[in-house]
Amino acid sequence: MTVPVTTPTTPAAAAAANTPAAATTPAVVPAAGVEALRPHAEDAFADELKALAAADDRPRPARWRLSPWAVATYLQGGTLPDGTAITPKYVGPRRLVEVAVTTLATDRALLLLGVPGTAKTWVSEHLAAAVSGDSTLLVQGTAGTPEEAVRYGWNYAQLLAHGPSRDALVPSPLMRAMSEGMTARVEELTRIPADVQDSLITILSEKTLPVPELGQEVQAVRGFNLIATANDRDRGVNELSSALRRRFNTVVLPLPATPDAEVDIVSRRVDQIGRSLDLPAAPEGLTEIRRVVTVFRELRDGVTTDGRTKLKSPSGTLSTAEAISVVTNGLALAAHFGDGVLRPGDVAAGLLGAVVRDPAADRVVWQEYLETVVRERDGWKDFYRACREVSA
Repeated sequence: MTVPVTTPTTPAAAAAANTPAAATTPAVVPAAGVEALRPHAEDAFADELKALAAADDRPRPARWRLSPWAVATYLQGGTLPDGTAITPKYVGPRRLVEVAVTTLATDRALLLLGVPGTAKTWVSEHLAAAVSGDSTLLVQGTAGTPEEAVRYGWNYAQLLAHGPSRDALVPSPLMRAMSEGMTARVEELTRIPADVQDSLITILSEKTLPVPELGQEVQAVRGFNLIATANDRDRGVNELSSALRRRFNTVVLPLPATPDAEVDIVSRRVDQIGRSLDLPAAPEGLTEIRRVVTVFRELRDGVTTDGRTKLKSPSGTLSTAEAISVVTNGLALAAHFGDGVLRPGDVAAGLLGAVVRDPAADRVVWQEYLETVVRERDGWKDFYRACREVSA
Protein backbone atom coordinates (compact mmCIF):
# COMPACT_ATOMS: atom_id res chain seq x y z
CA MET A 1 0.00 0.00 0.00
CA THR A 2 1.30 3.47 -0.84
CA VAL A 3 1.23 6.15 1.81
CA PRO A 4 -0.10 9.53 0.61
CA VAL A 5 2.20 12.32 1.68
CA THR A 6 0.86 15.54 3.17
CA THR A 7 2.61 18.65 4.38
CA PRO A 8 1.37 21.69 6.29
CA THR A 9 0.13 24.39 3.93
CA THR A 10 0.38 27.46 6.14
CA PRO A 11 2.87 28.74 8.74
CA ALA A 12 0.24 28.24 11.41
CA ALA A 13 -0.31 24.66 10.35
CA ALA A 14 3.40 24.04 10.30
CA ALA A 15 3.76 25.39 13.82
CA ALA A 16 0.85 23.32 15.03
CA ALA A 17 2.39 20.24 13.49
CA ASN A 18 5.44 20.55 15.75
CA THR A 19 7.54 19.58 12.73
CA PRO A 20 10.98 18.11 13.51
CA ALA A 21 14.10 19.44 11.84
CA ALA A 22 14.16 16.63 9.30
CA ALA A 23 10.76 17.57 7.91
CA THR A 24 10.02 19.58 4.80
CA THR A 25 7.98 22.72 5.47
CA PRO A 26 6.70 25.37 3.06
CA ALA A 27 9.44 27.76 1.98
CA VAL A 28 9.34 31.25 3.45
CA VAL A 29 9.33 33.57 0.47
CA PRO A 30 10.47 37.21 0.54
CA ALA A 31 7.81 39.88 0.88
CA ALA A 32 6.45 41.38 -2.33
CA GLY A 33 9.04 43.57 -4.01
CA VAL A 34 11.89 42.19 -1.89
CA GLU A 35 14.61 40.40 -3.86
CA ALA A 36 16.08 37.22 -2.42
CA LEU A 37 19.81 37.38 -1.75
CA ARG A 38 20.42 34.04 -3.44
CA PRO A 39 17.42 32.86 -5.53
CA HIS A 40 17.05 29.18 -6.31
CA ALA A 41 18.28 28.19 -9.76
CA GLU A 42 14.74 27.69 -11.09
CA ASP A 43 13.92 31.29 -10.07
CA ALA A 44 17.19 32.97 -11.06
CA PHE A 45 17.13 31.42 -14.54
CA ALA A 46 13.37 31.15 -15.00
CA ASP A 47 13.43 32.99 -18.33
CA GLU A 48 16.05 30.64 -19.78
CA LEU A 49 14.17 27.57 -18.59
CA LYS A 50 10.94 28.91 -20.09
CA ALA A 51 12.63 29.64 -23.42
CA LEU A 52 14.18 26.18 -23.50
CA ALA A 53 10.84 24.52 -22.75
CA ALA A 54 9.17 26.48 -25.58
CA ALA A 55 11.88 25.53 -28.09
CA ASP A 56 12.27 21.94 -26.91
CA ASP A 57 10.57 19.49 -29.27
CA ARG A 58 12.55 16.39 -28.25
CA PRO A 59 11.19 13.46 -26.22
CA ARG A 60 11.07 14.03 -22.47
CA PRO A 61 11.23 11.31 -19.80
CA ALA A 62 8.22 11.02 -17.52
CA ARG A 63 7.63 14.18 -15.46
CA TRP A 64 10.72 15.96 -16.82
CA ARG A 65 10.30 19.65 -17.60
CA LEU A 66 12.87 19.45 -20.42
CA SER A 67 14.37 16.81 -22.67
CA PRO A 68 17.86 15.51 -21.84
CA TRP A 69 19.24 17.58 -24.75
CA ALA A 70 17.66 20.76 -23.36
CA VAL A 71 18.91 20.02 -19.83
CA ALA A 72 22.47 19.66 -21.17
CA THR A 73 22.06 22.89 -23.16
CA TYR A 74 20.83 24.68 -20.04
CA LEU A 75 23.96 23.62 -18.14
CA GLN A 76 26.50 24.27 -20.87
CA GLY A 77 24.92 27.19 -22.67
CA GLY A 78 24.02 27.83 -26.28
CA THR A 79 21.79 29.86 -28.58
CA LEU A 80 18.21 28.81 -29.33
CA PRO A 81 16.62 29.09 -32.79
CA ASP A 82 14.77 32.26 -31.70
CA GLY A 83 18.07 33.90 -30.71
CA THR A 84 17.71 33.42 -26.95
CA ALA A 85 21.14 33.07 -25.34
CA ILE A 86 21.46 30.38 -22.68
CA THR A 87 24.31 31.21 -20.31
CA PRO A 88 26.70 28.40 -19.32
CA LYS A 89 26.17 27.17 -15.78
CA TYR A 90 29.03 24.67 -15.90
CA VAL A 91 32.21 25.12 -17.91
CA GLY A 92 33.70 21.70 -18.45
CA PRO A 93 33.62 18.64 -20.71
CA ARG A 94 30.23 18.33 -22.37
CA ARG A 95 30.44 14.55 -22.26
CA LEU A 96 30.43 14.63 -18.45
CA VAL A 97 27.24 16.68 -18.49
CA GLU A 98 25.63 14.33 -21.02
CA VAL A 99 26.51 11.29 -18.90
CA ALA A 100 25.09 12.96 -15.78
CA VAL A 101 21.85 13.91 -17.52
CA THR A 102 21.47 10.49 -19.12
CA THR A 103 21.95 8.82 -15.73
CA LEU A 104 19.00 10.76 -14.33
CA ALA A 105 16.87 9.46 -17.21
CA THR A 106 17.52 5.88 -16.06
CA ASP A 107 16.68 4.11 -12.80
CA ARG A 108 20.20 4.68 -11.49
CA ALA A 109 21.08 7.49 -9.07
CA LEU A 110 23.81 10.03 -9.83
CA LEU A 111 26.86 10.64 -7.64
CA LEU A 112 28.86 13.78 -8.41
CA LEU A 113 32.34 13.21 -7.04
CA GLY A 114 35.31 15.55 -6.91
CA VAL A 115 37.64 17.55 -4.74
CA PRO A 116 36.10 20.50 -2.87
CA GLY A 117 35.28 23.46 -5.06
CA THR A 118 34.62 21.67 -8.35
CA ALA A 119 30.99 22.89 -8.62
CA LYS A 120 29.33 19.66 -7.46
CA THR A 121 26.60 21.46 -5.52
CA TRP A 122 26.16 24.02 -8.29
CA VAL A 123 25.73 21.33 -10.95
CA SER A 124 23.37 19.29 -8.76
CA GLU A 125 21.14 22.30 -8.13
CA HIS A 126 20.90 23.21 -11.80
CA LEU A 127 20.26 19.62 -12.84
CA ALA A 128 17.34 19.40 -10.40
CA ALA A 129 16.01 22.78 -11.53
CA ALA A 130 16.10 21.81 -15.20
CA VAL A 131 14.71 18.30 -14.74
CA SER A 132 12.03 18.88 -12.10
CA GLY A 133 11.66 22.64 -11.87
CA ASP A 134 12.43 22.40 -8.15
CA SER A 135 15.90 22.24 -6.61
CA THR A 136 14.73 22.52 -2.99
CA LEU A 137 14.13 18.83 -2.18
CA LEU A 138 17.45 18.77 -0.39
CA VAL A 139 19.08 16.83 2.45
CA GLN A 140 22.23 18.51 3.70
CA GLY A 141 24.69 15.91 4.91
CA THR A 142 26.55 16.50 8.16
CA ALA A 143 28.03 14.32 10.89
CA GLY A 144 24.76 14.79 12.78
CA THR A 145 22.28 14.06 9.96
CA PRO A 146 19.65 11.71 11.44
CA GLU A 147 17.90 8.87 9.64
CA GLU A 148 14.68 10.89 9.76
CA ALA A 149 16.18 13.40 7.35
CA VAL A 150 16.49 10.64 4.75
CA ARG A 151 13.38 8.58 5.51
CA TYR A 152 10.61 10.36 7.45
CA GLY A 153 9.85 11.85 10.82
CA TRP A 154 6.80 12.17 13.01
CA ASN A 155 4.54 14.95 14.22
CA TYR A 156 5.03 14.14 17.89
CA ALA A 157 1.87 15.92 19.03
CA GLN A 158 -0.21 13.79 16.66
CA LEU A 159 1.81 10.69 17.47
CA LEU A 160 1.27 10.98 21.22
CA ALA A 161 -2.39 11.88 20.85
CA HIS A 162 -3.46 9.34 18.24
CA GLY A 163 -0.57 6.94 17.67
CA PRO A 164 1.10 6.23 14.32
CA SER A 165 -1.04 7.39 11.43
CA ARG A 166 -0.76 8.97 8.01
CA ASP A 167 -1.52 12.39 9.52
CA ALA A 168 1.32 12.02 12.02
CA LEU A 169 3.86 11.15 9.33
CA VAL A 170 6.22 13.97 8.31
CA PRO A 171 7.85 13.25 4.92
CA SER A 172 11.52 13.84 4.22
CA PRO A 173 12.55 15.57 0.98
CA LEU A 174 13.34 12.13 -0.46
CA MET A 175 9.90 10.78 0.43
CA ARG A 176 8.28 13.77 -1.24
CA ALA A 177 10.42 13.32 -4.34
CA MET A 178 9.47 9.64 -4.53
CA SER A 179 5.74 10.29 -4.24
CA GLU A 180 5.77 13.23 -6.71
CA GLY A 181 8.23 11.88 -9.28
CA MET A 182 10.79 14.61 -8.62
CA THR A 183 14.57 14.87 -8.32
CA ALA A 184 15.92 14.87 -4.77
CA ARG A 185 19.39 15.99 -3.71
CA VAL A 186 21.75 14.82 -0.97
CA GLU A 187 24.70 17.13 -0.36
CA GLU A 188 27.96 15.87 1.17
CA LEU A 189 26.87 12.23 1.24
CA THR A 190 30.19 11.11 2.73
CA ARG A 191 29.69 13.35 5.78
CA ILE A 192 26.56 11.43 6.77
CA PRO A 193 27.10 8.58 9.27
CA ALA A 194 27.46 5.19 7.60
CA ASP A 195 24.29 3.70 9.14
CA VAL A 196 22.24 6.65 7.86
CA GLN A 197 23.87 6.40 4.42
CA ASP A 198 22.78 2.78 4.16
CA SER A 199 19.13 3.74 4.63
CA LEU A 200 19.35 4.86 0.99
CA ILE A 201 20.01 1.34 -0.27
CA THR A 202 16.40 0.18 -0.26
CA ILE A 203 15.24 3.49 -1.74
CA LEU A 204 17.69 3.25 -4.61
CA SER A 205 17.48 -0.48 -5.30
CA GLU A 206 13.80 -1.26 -4.66
CA LYS A 207 12.47 2.26 -5.27
CA THR A 208 10.36 1.92 -2.15
CA LEU A 209 10.48 3.42 1.32
CA PRO A 210 8.98 1.07 3.94
CA VAL A 211 6.97 2.59 6.78
CA PRO A 212 6.88 -0.37 9.20
CA GLU A 213 5.01 1.59 11.88
CA LEU A 214 2.01 1.69 9.52
CA GLY A 215 2.62 -1.60 7.75
CA GLN A 216 2.82 0.34 4.50
CA GLU A 217 5.36 1.70 2.05
CA VAL A 218 5.88 4.64 -0.29
CA GLN A 219 6.60 3.60 -3.87
CA ALA A 220 8.56 5.90 -6.15
CA VAL A 221 6.64 7.07 -9.18
CA ARG A 222 8.25 7.55 -12.59
CA GLY A 223 10.41 10.65 -12.70
CA PHE A 224 11.98 10.12 -9.29
CA ASN A 225 15.74 10.09 -9.00
CA LEU A 226 18.50 11.20 -6.67
CA ILE A 227 21.59 13.36 -7.11
CA ALA A 228 24.25 13.05 -4.41
CA THR A 229 27.51 14.95 -4.05
CA ALA A 230 30.62 13.78 -2.22
CA ASN A 231 34.33 14.30 -1.88
CA ASP A 232 37.05 12.24 -0.26
CA ARG A 233 39.53 15.01 0.48
CA ASP A 234 38.11 16.69 3.58
CA ARG A 235 38.54 15.41 7.09
CA GLY A 236 35.64 13.64 8.73
CA VAL A 237 34.33 11.81 5.68
CA ASN A 238 32.66 8.41 5.89
CA GLU A 239 33.48 6.05 3.04
CA LEU A 240 30.50 4.77 1.09
CA SER A 241 29.81 1.06 1.42
CA SER A 242 30.27 -0.97 -1.74
CA ALA A 243 26.56 -1.84 -1.62
CA LEU A 244 25.58 1.82 -1.66
CA ARG A 245 28.18 2.91 -4.21
CA ARG A 246 26.84 0.27 -6.64
CA ARG A 247 23.49 2.06 -6.62
CA PHE A 248 25.07 5.16 -8.13
CA ASN A 249 26.54 6.04 -11.46
CA THR A 250 29.56 8.15 -10.53
CA VAL A 251 30.60 11.23 -12.50
CA VAL A 252 33.87 12.83 -11.40
CA LEU A 253 33.95 16.60 -11.85
CA PRO A 254 37.55 17.67 -12.49
CA LEU A 255 39.31 20.90 -11.74
CA PRO A 256 39.40 23.26 -14.76
CA ALA A 257 41.80 21.92 -17.37
CA THR A 258 43.41 25.21 -18.42
CA PRO A 259 44.11 28.60 -16.83
CA ASP A 260 41.84 30.31 -19.38
CA ALA A 261 38.96 27.98 -18.50
CA GLU A 262 39.39 28.69 -14.79
CA VAL A 263 39.61 32.45 -15.37
CA ASP A 264 36.38 32.21 -17.38
CA ILE A 265 34.62 30.31 -14.61
CA VAL A 266 35.78 32.71 -11.89
CA SER A 267 34.85 35.77 -13.98
CA ARG A 268 31.36 34.46 -14.72
CA ARG A 269 30.55 33.52 -11.15
CA VAL A 270 32.01 36.70 -9.68
CA ASP A 271 29.97 38.71 -12.15
CA GLN A 272 26.77 36.86 -11.16
CA ILE A 273 27.45 37.27 -7.45
CA GLY A 274 28.55 40.87 -7.91
CA ARG A 275 25.32 41.85 -9.67
CA SER A 276 23.28 40.54 -6.75
CA LEU A 277 25.43 42.58 -4.35
CA ASP A 278 25.68 45.73 -6.54
CA LEU A 279 29.45 45.34 -6.87
CA PRO A 280 31.56 46.62 -9.80
CA ALA A 281 31.66 44.50 -12.95
CA ALA A 282 34.30 41.74 -12.79
CA PRO A 283 35.92 42.63 -16.17
CA GLU A 284 37.25 45.79 -14.51
CA GLY A 285 39.56 43.53 -12.52
CA LEU A 286 40.35 40.83 -15.07
CA THR A 287 44.09 41.25 -14.50
CA GLU A 288 43.74 40.49 -10.81
CA ILE A 289 41.41 37.56 -11.49
CA ARG A 290 44.05 36.05 -13.75
CA ARG A 291 46.71 36.60 -11.10
CA VAL A 292 44.62 34.91 -8.40
CA VAL A 293 43.93 31.95 -10.68
CA THR A 294 47.63 31.70 -11.58
CA VAL A 295 48.67 31.67 -7.90
CA PHE A 296 46.06 29.03 -7.05
CA ARG A 297 46.99 26.78 -9.97
CA GLU A 298 50.74 27.00 -9.37
CA LEU A 299 50.51 26.26 -5.66
CA ARG A 300 47.93 23.54 -6.30
CA ASP A 301 50.07 21.84 -8.96
CA GLY A 302 53.38 22.33 -7.17
CA VAL A 303 55.07 23.89 -10.21
CA THR A 304 55.08 27.26 -11.96
CA THR A 305 53.14 27.75 -15.17
CA ASP A 306 56.29 27.57 -17.30
CA GLY A 307 57.33 24.31 -15.60
CA ARG A 308 60.71 25.67 -14.56
CA THR A 309 60.31 25.96 -10.79
CA LYS A 310 59.12 23.27 -8.40
CA LEU A 311 56.96 24.55 -5.56
CA LYS A 312 55.72 23.30 -2.22
CA SER A 313 51.94 22.99 -1.99
CA PRO A 314 49.99 24.27 1.03
CA SER A 315 47.57 22.14 3.02
CA GLY A 316 44.41 23.71 1.55
CA THR A 317 42.68 22.68 -1.67
CA LEU A 318 42.89 26.10 -3.37
CA SER A 319 39.80 25.33 -5.37
CA THR A 320 38.05 27.37 -8.01
CA ALA A 321 35.30 28.10 -5.49
CA GLU A 322 37.88 29.63 -3.14
CA ALA A 323 39.25 31.75 -5.98
CA ILE A 324 35.72 33.04 -6.59
CA SER A 325 35.44 33.92 -2.90
CA VAL A 326 38.79 35.76 -2.87
CA VAL A 327 37.87 37.85 -5.91
CA THR A 328 34.34 38.59 -4.69
CA ASN A 329 35.70 39.79 -1.35
CA GLY A 330 38.26 41.91 -3.22
CA LEU A 331 35.51 43.51 -5.31
CA ALA A 332 33.61 44.36 -2.13
CA LEU A 333 36.73 46.04 -0.73
CA ALA A 334 37.22 47.95 -3.98
CA ALA A 335 33.60 49.09 -4.03
CA HIS A 336 33.29 50.18 -0.42
CA PHE A 337 36.82 51.32 0.44
CA GLY A 338 38.40 52.06 -2.96
CA ASP A 339 37.61 53.47 -6.37
CA GLY A 340 35.61 50.48 -7.56
CA VAL A 341 38.46 48.96 -9.59
CA LEU A 342 39.91 45.66 -8.38
CA ARG A 343 43.59 46.11 -7.46
CA PRO A 344 46.31 43.91 -5.90
CA GLY A 345 45.69 45.29 -2.43
CA ASP A 346 42.06 44.20 -2.60
CA VAL A 347 42.83 40.53 -3.20
CA ALA A 348 46.04 40.17 -1.17
CA ALA A 349 44.39 39.58 2.22
CA GLY A 350 41.95 37.06 0.76
CA LEU A 351 44.81 35.19 -0.90
CA LEU A 352 46.70 35.01 2.37
CA GLY A 353 43.65 33.58 4.14
CA ALA A 354 43.07 31.00 1.39
CA VAL A 355 46.66 29.80 1.22
CA VAL A 356 47.73 29.91 4.88
CA ARG A 357 45.43 27.44 6.62
CA ASP A 358 48.18 25.92 8.78
CA PRO A 359 49.89 28.97 10.36
CA ALA A 360 53.22 27.17 10.71
CA ALA A 361 53.71 25.10 7.57
CA ASP A 362 51.62 27.06 5.07
CA ARG A 363 53.15 30.42 5.97
CA VAL A 364 56.58 29.08 4.99
CA VAL A 365 55.18 27.83 1.67
CA TRP A 366 53.58 31.22 0.99
CA GLN A 367 56.69 33.23 1.86
CA GLU A 368 58.88 31.04 -0.36
CA TYR A 369 56.45 31.42 -3.24
CA LEU A 370 56.37 35.21 -2.87
CA GLU A 371 60.14 35.54 -2.81
CA THR A 372 61.09 32.99 -5.47
CA VAL A 373 58.23 33.41 -7.95
CA VAL A 374 56.09 36.51 -7.46
CA ARG A 375 58.97 38.86 -6.74
CA GLU A 376 60.79 37.92 -9.95
CA ARG A 377 57.77 37.92 -12.27
CA ASP A 378 57.52 40.78 -14.75
CA GLY A 379 54.59 43.10 -14.15
CA TRP A 380 53.83 41.68 -10.71
CA LYS A 381 55.74 44.20 -8.53
CA ASP A 382 52.58 45.87 -7.24
CA PHE A 383 51.05 42.47 -6.53
CA TYR A 384 54.22 41.40 -4.68
CA ARG A 385 54.24 44.53 -2.51
CA ALA A 386 50.56 44.14 -1.61
CA CYS A 387 51.03 40.49 -0.61
CA ARG A 388 54.17 41.30 1.39
CA GLU A 389 52.33 44.04 3.25
CA VAL A 390 49.51 41.78 4.44
CA SER A 391 51.91 38.91 5.15
CA ALA A 392 54.21 40.94 7.38
